[in-house]
Amino acid sequence: MNIYVGNLAYGVTEDELREAFGAFGEISSVSVITDKFTGQSKGFGFVEMPNNSEADAAIKALNETPLKGRNIRVNEARPRAERPPRSGGGARRF
Repeated sequence: MNIYVGNLAYGVTEDELREAFGAFGEISSVSVITDKFTGQSKGFGFVEMPNNSEADAAIKALNETPLKGRNIRVNEARPRAERPPRSGGGARRF
């Protein structure tokens, strides 16, 4: 199950998320989403857990609990919505 983790303090690392969620079971992957230009955390991330019952236990136990001074929001990740294609800009219409 893919788990969304929001309201992260900007200093939270992937290792810290792995440690918090690892108490509930096996972790497939952890990623903290960062700005591609500055490299700074955007304040959210994802944790992938292969066992759904372990993932559910982690969600219930960790939602609204403090991590580095902020209460994190934890829930099952929703699929990313389809976005319309962006125009490249710069072209003038006459």
